Amino acid sequence: MNKNKTSVKSAAAKPKAAAKTKAAAKAPATAKTAVKAASLQKPVKKTAKAAQKKANTVTFTYRADKGCEVFLAGTFNNWNGTAERMKDESGTGVYTAVLALAPGAYEYKFVIDGTWCADPECADWVQNSHGTLNSVKHVTE
Repeated sequence: MNKNKTSVKSAAAKPKAAAKTKAAAKAPATAKTAVKAASLQKPVKKTAKAAQKKANTVTFTYRADKGCEVFLAGTFNNWNGTAERMKDESGTGVYTAVLALAPGAYEYKFVIDGTWCADPECADWVQNSHGTLNSVKHVTE
């Protein structure tokens, strides 16, 4: 923008510099371009929403004693052991958590009263860097 202001001053001082004023006249076109660029961001948001729609609802279940604190941790929440509290809505010791996950493979564990446990009902496990096992959930489209 500083160049445009300089061009306008030069045109006023020198009549031969009228060609430079054309550069200043293009400034509104640049503003229009900026508005168009801003309007292009809306489809990006729609694309992000479309990607969220492609995520699948995945239910994780763990059976534990009633009254336990049960959390779900894994690659989907950067292994945060307290980010996803599981609920025993029926009061029977069946804890559940429902997540929206994009297709892919996710390693996870349950954290029961502070103790990290692999899912005993999951047949797909991998060894982790701690020498224990992580359960693997495969989410398909």
